[in-house]
Amino acid sequence: MNSPQTVEMPAPAVDELMPLLQKLLDNVGSVVLGKPEVIKLAVVALLAEGHILIEDVPGVGKTLLARALAASIDCSFRRIQFTPDLLPSDILGSSIYNSATGEFVFKEGPVFSNVILADEINRTTPRTQSALLEAMSDRQVSVEGKTLALDPPFIVLATQNPYEFEGTYVLPESQLDRFMIRLHMGYPLRSEERKVLSSHRAGEPVETLSPVLHADDVLQLQRAVRNVRVEDSIADYLLDIVHATRKGDDLNVGVSTRGALTLYRAAQSLALTSGRDYVVPDDIKTLAVPVLAHRVVGKSFLQAGEFGAAEAIIRDLVDRIRVPS
Repeated sequence: MNSPQTVEMPAPAVDELMPLLQKLLDNVGSVVLGKPEVIKLAVVALLAEGHILIEDVPGVGKTLLARALAASIDCSFRRIQFTPDLLPSDILGSSIYNSATGEFVFKEGPVFSNVILADEINRTTPRTQSALLEAMSDRQVSVEGKTLALDPPFIVLATQNPYEFEGTYVLPESQLDRFMIRLHMGYPLRSEERKVLSSHRAGEPVETLSPVLHADDVLQLQRAVRNVRVEDSIADYLLDIVHATRKGDDLNVGVSTRGALTLYRAAQSLALTSGRDYVVPDDIKTLAVPVLAHRVVGKSFLQAGEFGAAEAIIRDLVDRIRVPS
């Protein structure tokens, strides 16, 4: 007697997924005003199974963006306020002695959540920062001789103020490389800032947000991203940009193979978020700076945390490389 075969359901068409995506974009956009491009890139990272580093001066909505994205998904969320005295066990968890049983019981830390807000990540020591490396890279945690898997979806949204240096620790290149996208919030337009003032009359709008997607919806969208087509000419265009960073006179360290793979997956996600099941050159051009600039090291940088020059170099490289027809 033949054993029953499992029949794989066909992947949903992009048109069927767009209502889910639009609900997510609209929900976040209802409280993060005047930043549609930033919101879209944050959703791109979520669907591409990447992590986000949000940088800017205090008070422009970095934490708000992370909270709004988390509040829009029906899954577990934890906020970790990074401080100099934070320990790795405060993130990963630790074993606690149970006097009733006479045994040690492992108590999971906040990293065992679906969405993590790592607020002011550069205010804690490198030792504590490194506690997130394995979780961000492999979706697992090794603690007390055991390896524990993290439930999908899993995303880290970290914030930092790049203009404060006293009491901060610059993120090392190995940790920066774990972030798929680095975002700047920027100051809002005056007209949008006026709307912000009005929307806060009755309190904090993000606290009124309700989830519009379930965790399973996010996983379905993440699977759909992997089915987005990337033609050979587009892949070659991506590699032309990556290899140009390794040969440029202005850079000491170019983009790694992991960086190339990250740009590839992010481009698939941007295509899906834009309502397409195929990648176009503009997807690569749009993502080159937010995905690649924090992965390179320039020769003239005064310090590791200064990214303005890197962004200009990546932008110049993209402008000089021939776009496939």
